[in-house]
Amino acid sequence: MSSLPASNKVEVVHLDNLPNASHDHLLGALHKLVGETNVVDGGTHDISKTIHTPIHTVPSHPWLGKFIPGLENLAAEYHVGNFVVIRATGEQIFESMPIYARIGMHLLFYGKVETVLLRNKIIEAQLKEQSIKEGIVFDSPSSVSSIPSFIETYKLSVDELLITDIKSGYKCFNEFFYRKLKPDARPVENADNPSGFCSAADCRITVFENMVDACEFWVKGRNFTLPNLLASSAPHLPGTAIPDVSVFENGSLAIHRLAPADYHRFHSPADVIVGDVVGVDGQYYTVNPQAVNEPGFDVFTANRRAILYLTHERTGQPIAFVAIGALLVGSIIWTVQKGDKVKRGQELGYFAYGGSTIINVFPKGLIKYDNDLIVTSKKALETLVKVGSSLGVQQE
Repeated sequence: MSSLPASNKVEVVHLDNLPNASHDHLLGALHKLVGETNVVDGGTHDISKTIHTPIHTVPSHPWLGKFIPGLENLAAEYHVGNFVVIRATGEQIFESMPIYARIGMHLLFYGKVETVLLRNKIIEAQLKEQSIKEGIVFDSPSSVSSIPSFIETYKLSVDELLITDIKSGYKCFNEFFYRKLKPDARPVENADNPSGFCSAADCRITVFENMVDACEFWVKGRNFTLPNLLASSAPHLPGTAIPDVSVFENGSLAIHRLAPADYHRFHSPADVIVGDVVGVDGQYYTVNPQAVNEPGFDVFTANRRAILYLTHERTGQPIAFVAIGALLVGSIIWTVQKGDKVKRGQELGYFAYGGSTIINVFPKGLIKYDNDLIVTSKKALETLVKVGSSLGVQQE
């Protein structure tokens, strides 16, 4: 992340920006990038040369510019990424988009405009195939060699890690990706206030007091509704106790976007009792903000996700904790069981490799969000927060 230099403008991703790049070019590049993360098959341990290649380095990359026509020109003309806000100062900084996310964005546009149904299915199948393939690669023992370059590429702090031995402390890259932190690494803000809520993840967060605001300022997908997000019409396993979607009517949302470099364990936003989980199959689209903000893209309701229902201990009201997978995400793992009592800030689960999103859905009137988060979200900007950062308080 960095302050944005004056030269070049920020790209608004669109098909026209790579007019000569077909879906075959993009899928071929993604396939090769994922393949080159496999060091056993002759790939490289340096992730900055594979799926995490920064766009501005494309001109010096040995083959990317040749695979995707026009990519070198795009890298020279634009900054590719998003602005986010540092909460303590209000400063806006720029976060670059890794190459795999930019490819995923372009393929989303093909899915939007393509008229041949078979072509759409091919793109979806390829995104799923590459996501599963990357998960397998990063579960292999040889992937350990990619950890140092990942730390270097994203300038990660190793001081807060529970296991600091990088060379022998992790059996594969994925174990580092969903690494544990020291117990005091993520203190809960305002922990002495029993009515408090906190961020569920290290992330870029937006909060909205109702669905109308969420759709006006942030989520532009035409099918983004609470029944669709919570898959209320999907069949549930016998014996599961799922709240009726009507209890969340006019409820509020906290949207947590996790970037690949983030700590990928997620935590409870409040003192809760764990309920049932509903799994929803779906796509592997990128959850980059430009995809979320694009009219007609329905990434949150199209992507595979798992919905954990929680009961807020102080009020007895339900909370829907929606963990959403994305491009190259391997899996969603829960580390709690039904009936567990979990305190605010304690772990609920984790994502295996990839960027991903968590959406907390609260019933109307349960939470009063911190004002700074509301103001920034209505500017269509995300705020950088960590697990335990204040989200708001219970409405009285």
